[in-house]
Amino acid sequence: MSRDARDSARAAAGQLSLFGEAEAAVAGRRPTGDAAGRGAVRPGAGRPPAGEASPGVLPAAGAIAADDRPGLIEPASAPAPAPAAGPAPAPAPAPGRPLAPARPRSTGAPGVEPPAATVLFRHPRASREIRLGEAVVAYELTRARRRSIGMVVSAEGLSVRAPRWVGVAEIESALHAKAAWIRSKLADQRERARRGEAARIEWADGASLPFLGETVILVLDERVTGAVLHTDIEALPGVPRLTLHLGLPHTAAPAQIRDAVQAWLQRQARRIFEERCTHYADKLGVRVTRLQLSNAQTRWGSASADGSIRLNWRLIHLGMATIDYVVAHELAHLREMNHSPRFWDVVRSVIPDVDRVRQGLRNEVLPDLGG
Repeated sequence: MSRDARDSARAAAGQLSLFGEAEAAVAGRRPTGDAAGRGAVRPGAGRPPAGEASPGVLPAAGAIAADDRPGLIEPASAPAPAPAAGPAPAPAPAPGRPLAPARPRSTGAPGVEPPAATVLFRHPRASREIRLGEAVVAYELTRARRRSIGMVVSAEGLSVRAPRWVGVAEIESALHAKAAWIRSKLADQRERARRGEAARIEWADGASLPFLGETVILVLDERVTGAVLHTDIEALPGVPRLTLHLGLPHTAAPAQIRDAVQAWLQRQARRIFEERCTHYADKLGVRVTRLQLSNAQTRWGSASADGSIRLNWRLIHLGMATIDYVVAHELAHLREMNHSPRFWDVVRSVIPDVDRVRQGLRNEVLPDLGG
C-alpha cells in the first residue's frame, strides 16, 4: 500500500499519530530478479516509539526507519541497551546460510596479537548473519505476508521481514543495497544507548534532570510544601539556574523523590501544553475539543478528527521550540489528516524552521526516570 493510500485509510478512520519507529521497504519481485531499493516508513516505536512518525509519537525503544519520510518522529525515551559489540565470528557464514555459533579465531603464532576485530551488531533473536563493509550484522529474519522486504533498526538491532516467496539471495542483495544506511543507523542506536545510560537519574538530593531544555537541580527541603521551582537570575553562564525544592526529608527513598518530581513535571506539562494548544489553534483556525497527556513509549502525540489531541507528557523535558513543533504538527492534522505536501505547508505556516526542529527531535534522548 502506498504512503498516500495508508494516510488516506488512517484519515478515513479519523485518526493520525506520530510514530517513533519506521520501516525501510525494498520492493520484492518473484525470484526472477533483484530487489529495487525503495524507502518506506512505518511509529513508538515505533515505536516507537522509534523513520519517523508524526509529532506526538514517542520513539518506541528508539527504533529508526530506512528513510526520513515527513510525519514520522524518532522516539524519545532513553533507549534500551544497544546490541553488544564484540569480535566477529570467523569464518563468516556464506551467503544464504543460517547463523552458526562463533568459533575463536586463531592468531597464527604464539605471542602475536590478532588483527583488530570487525564491529559486530547482533540482534538478540538473530537467525542469519551478513557482512556489510566493515560490520558484521547478525539480524532477525521473519517471513510474513507482505509484498516487499522491510528493514527496521531498533535498539535491539536489525530486523528484516520478507515475503515467503523471496529467496535469501534476494534478501541479502537488498541488505547490501541499504548497507550504508544499516551501518549508520546501528551505530546511531549504539550511541543513543550510551547517551541513555548517561541520562539515568539517581533520585537523591542534588540530582539533576532536564526541564524545558534546561537543567534543574533537585533540593530536598522540608520547609516547603509540595514542589517549588526557584530561578537564580544571577547564575553564572554554564551553571544551572533552576532548582526544584521538594518538601521531603533527606532520608526520603528514591521512589518517593521520583514520584514527587514526576507529579510536578506532569502538572507543568498540562499547563504548558494547554497554553500552546490554545495559541496554535487560534493561528491555524482549528478547535481542540480535548487534551490528554500520554505516557506512550512510541509516540510523541496523536490527533483525531473529532478534535482530540494526545501529547506525551515527557515532552516537558525538551525545549519550547520542540514542544511548539509537536503541538503544531498535531493541530495541523485537524486540517489535513495526512502527511501530504499540503499538511507540511500548514505546519510551516506557523513553524517556519520545521526541518531543523524535526532533525533535533530525532536526536533527543530522554532521561531514564526508572520505575
